[in-house]
Amino acid sequence: MNEPPAILFVCLGNICRSPLAEAAMRAAAEREKLSLHVESAGLGRYHIGFPPDRRAQAVAMRNGIDIGQKRARLVTREDFYRFDHVVGLDTENLAGLRRFAPADSTAKVSLLLDHVSGREGQSVADPYYDQDAAFDTAWRDAVAGAEALVAELKGKAADQ
Repeated sequence: MNEPPAILFVCLGNICRSPLAEAAMRAAAEREKLSLHVESAGLGRYHIGFPPDRRAQAVAMRNGIDIGQKRARLVTREDFYRFDHVVGLDTENLAGLRRFAPADSTAKVSLLLDHVSGREGQSVADPYYDQDAAFDTAWRDAVAGAEALVAELKGKAADQ
């Protein structure tokens, strides 16, 4: 039996956007009855071991998802072999992932909103230094990206 696809979402600190994308992806996959392995990580060392930002937790909770047990971790080189998809949340993180990825990486590296028709090349804005409402915007972007990626993966599974 094949392993379910594995997706890693990546932002800088792994306390705002990538945990929201992880939560949105889990919820979208569950709604579509698609088996996936989903995690998130960061490229920066700033918040390793910390829970998601309280505002990220609040927006997830308003949408019925508790992310309070999540702890920030750093992207590792092994992630490029463990995961089928390594998905950056903004163009800077995407560039960092591409620089960090081993030459023989097996993961497909992409930008989250590249999976959303009409949003290609766009970043999920970093809400960290912004008002609480920016977390709602980040959540909506994460949901749009997660739903599009689930539809893509579901379509590939149907083709096999």
